[in-house]
Amino acid sequence: MSDPATREPRPAAPVSSAAGAPAAARVKRIVLVDASPLYAEAWRAVFAARYGASVTFEAYADPLEALPRLGEDVSLLMVDLELPLFGGRKVLELAKQRGVSGRRIVILSERPADDLHALFPQEACLAVINKTEPQQQNAFLMILDSVVRRH
Repeated sequence: MSDPATREPRPAAPVSSAAGAPAAARVKRIVLVDASPLYAEAWRAVFAARYGASVTFEAYADPLEALPRLGEDVSLLMVDLELPLFGGRKVLELAKQRGVSGRRIVILSERPADDLHALFPQEACLAVINKTEPQQQNAFLMILDSVVRRH
């Protein structure tokens, strides 16, 4: 997990399987790149309450800090489209270059969902989600549940 004040990742404790063997390989790594500390803390609370130790959650306000930490081990990358410095589209491109599959990237924005779908073709990323529409948030929770359950 990440300390919001320092944005430094903190390791999560390993979870044990029913057989008692470490299940660290099943712990999902979720990364958020969003300039809003309140948004990051809201998601931190959702992940803690909904998934507990089955996920680690890292939040970065600065994409330049996040990018070197991205790679194939990211289970889900959540990226704000309207990031300062350079936008979410550039983070999407650079994350893919670092080994994050487009099928593991979700673009978040306050723009209407139809506008987001026009900006990103289906194959560009897993989903585009409007941050403020309740139906979009419900769909996103289903995506999260699927990611966390995936082996």
